[in-house]
Amino acid sequence: MATATLTQWIAVGRRKTATARVYLRPGNGQITVNRRPFEEYFPLEWRRKVILAPFEVTGTTGQFDVLVNVQGGGLTGQAEAIRHGIARALVAYNPEFRKPLRDAGFLTRDPRMVERKKYGQPKARKRFQFSKR
Repeated sequence: MATATLTQWIAVGRRKTATARVYLRPGNGQITVNRRPFEEYFPLEWRRKVILAPFEVTGTTGQFDVLVNVQGGGLTGQAEAIRHGIARALVAYNPEFRKPLRDAGFLTRDPRMVERKKYGQPKARKRFQFSKR
């Protein structure tokens, strides 16, 4: 879960197979993902909006610097894992943020995962064409 150490709030966010370690520090809104600027790592605007959503819900935009180490999954899974981690870190910072973040659905770990491929089939549920004769 989230922990606090010397004006830093740490949390882990997950989505699909992506895991994000989020470090929230007081600052001016700078976000670094895997030692790269946030805008460079996520060039698409909608993914950046997904990540910034917890700050908008709590009204804390620009008050924290965020350092993120994220691994696994694709860019969308990573963006949503970062959102999950930021929301958890904000709750560690101020427990009053729990209700608005919960209402927005940012504290719920999305359990949907890719279903495994079964043997004798081309994909998880797709079957090879059936031939009666």
